[in-house]
Amino acid sequence: MTTVYDIPADVFLRQAAEELKKSAEVQPPEWADFAKTGVHKQMPPEDPDWWYIRAASVMRRVYIDGPVGVQRMRTFYGGKKDRGSSPYRFRRGSGAVLRTILQQLEKAGYVAQVKKDGRKITSSGMSFLDGVAGSLKKDVVEAVPGLAKY
Repeated sequence: MTTVYDIPADVFLRQAAEELKKSAEVQPPEWADFAKTGVHKQMPPEDPDWWYIRAASVMRRVYIDGPVGVQRMRTFYGGKKDRGSSPYRFRRGSGAVLRTILQQLEKAGYVAQVKKDGRKITSSGMSFLDGVAGSLKKDVVEAVPGLAKY
């Protein structure tokens, strides 16, 4: 059986984002066009589908690292802030973006809260992600010869 671990992340996230677009629960809020993804960024994302790609990425992170909370996810999506003539310094990513995406994924039934531990993937979320990985398996094996043994 093919899982999230078997497919390269860049290929997987594009396909998972396309599948999440079909979901009525996962939709960008009206402020998403103007929001930066963290204080270390200078501009908002240029890709019009960035919300779905980030939702797929968050879902994959919860699958791999779960249970995780918003603060730990902010650290993963953070980066170096340009402080002018001072040295760069790490800053965490936007909590509002991550929290809203996690709430939408909860409403869709893909993620569930665990008391005092954060959020973890549900069985329906796991089957959704594994289904996306299974649909990509044939294409990825043909493109990357080293994966044929899996």
